[in-house]
Amino acid sequence: MILARADQVTRRFGDVLALDHVDLDVSSGELVGLLGPNGAGKSTLLSLLVGIRRPTSGRVELFGGDPREPARRQRIGVTPQETGLPPTLRVGEVVDFVSAHYPDPVPRAELLDRFGLADLAKRQTGGMSGGQKRRLAVALAFVGRPQLVFLDEPTTGLDVEARHALWDGIRSFHAEGGTVLLTSHYLEEIEALAQRVVVIGQGRVLADDTVEAIRGVVGARRVSLDTTDVLPRLAGVVGVERADGRTHLLTTDADQLVRELVTAGVDFANLEIRPTSLEEAFLAITGRDERSTTAHDGQPLAA
Repeated sequence: MILARADQVTRRFGDVLALDHVDLDVSSGELVGLLGPNGAGKSTLLSLLVGIRRPTSGRVELFGGDPREPARRQRIGVTPQETGLPPTLRVGEVVDFVSAHYPDPVPRAELLDRFGLADLAKRQTGGMSGGQKRRLAVALAFVGRPQLVFLDEPTTGLDVEARHALWDGIRSFHAEGGTVLLTSHYLEEIEALAQRVVVIGQGRVLADDTVEAIRGVVGARRVSLDTTDVLPRLAGVVGVERADGRTHLLTTDADQLVRELVTAGVDFANLEIRPTSLEEAFLAITGRDERSTTAHDGQPLAA
């Protein structure tokens, strides 16, 4: 069952094209990660799906109808990128206030415990750290026992321990049958949580598949080695990085690359070949999109 849908959605802000004929379906029980650089259109897409904004063209559906209808929006939970909390209210009071909007809210103690906030129930939100406020903002998205939760950069500003605690809360909701669509700049977060990855760049969907498939989209391998030689020009190399005394080459044909290194007489050691990480695939996908756009405009392809 499809819970949220964008069908050929375009959204303009004046002369700025934020979304360009985007298609996206989110089905019941999925945990979908939405990836893209700043300005790619991720937050704009979420705002359309939850009914905050309307598309310039195309159709958006939430539970089969208009996202702006209160009855449909009551079935979702949302944590936007930025949230404002009443500074004089205590954490428990904020939870109680939001809970009053739902017929069967999660009990306060259960919710705070799930997201590691039990010890802060009597703390005024104005006295909380940025990370604590963020955890509360995410917890509030789950108060009304939603079927579908939208999380926009949910762990921004959190330390590693708090981030992992929040992941556990999201996983628990998903394991109980909940559906999640989240955006993140932390690619390790998408790898840790998502079953499906949608990559957006320049307002368009560039890739939509499993994490493993997204890695394979670029058909590349990461070849790492130790060498002090100056490398010759190598065919099939789409990226070069030097870090911690090692050279890392992103290539579409690892076997051919090694043969060329040997043929060229490059002195190297400690050769390692492995699949690309999601981060490398993400950068390659978005980089490829920029190159194809440049070529479309009649300019030479980037090197």
